[in-house]
Amino acid sequence: QLNMAKKNEAFLKEFKEGPLLFKPTYKFDLYSEVYDTSEKKRKPAWTDRILWKVKNDYEAEAKEGEFPEEENTISVSLTNYLSHMSYGISDHKPVTGTFKLEMKPLVSDPLVTLSAEGEWSAKHDVLIRYSAVREFPSSAWDWIGLFQVTFRHVKDYVTYAWVEDDEIASNRDSKQVYMSASEIPKMGGEFLLCYYSNNLQTIVGISEPFQV
Repeated sequence: QLNMAKKNEAFLKEFKEGPLLFKPTYKFDLYSEVYDTSEKKRKPAWTDRILWKVKNDYEAEAKEGEFPEEENTISVSLTNYLSHMSYGISDHKPVTGTFKLEMKPLVSDPLVTLSAEGEWSAKHDVLIRYSAVREFPSSAWDWIGLFQVTFRHVKDYVTYAWVEDDEIASNRDSKQVYMSASEIPKMGGEFLLCYYSNNLQTIVGISEPFQV
């Protein structure tokens, strides 16, 4: 029934589904793996399904011919698709799918490049050098955070410096910002510097890893 609908309904044609390598998921007697034994004797069916479709932001423009050669920025692939027979509180068996999601960067070069200057230690103030592309929309609320290389969220910073309040030098090509020695972790380790843009609400530059 679903396959027939996909042939006839335009909005369903672009949806994908993995191969049905599991038994029909409906209709079971409760708390069992036995198909319907009631008077209705309903035929087993693959009622529970997972379909997916990737919609990229440029699709609307592409339909008008403005970006006909644009590649998808998001790629999705199904890694497994299965039913769970051990669940019995319903006459359906639940179905799950696991997907791999890949996102291509929207820009090939970072908006901000930054690096740790000299030797970093909790014994003295340390310096950060950074530069931004000409069109970068900087803000007084931008900051540079010190992160462990294993960080997973923008709020995982160890410490940070405001790009304007903590600036100590500036020229045509780059700027310098300092971090106080009292804020540098004494235990040391491998760290990164990340530039956070308040206007864009995201990290727009990450340094190479370095030792403290």
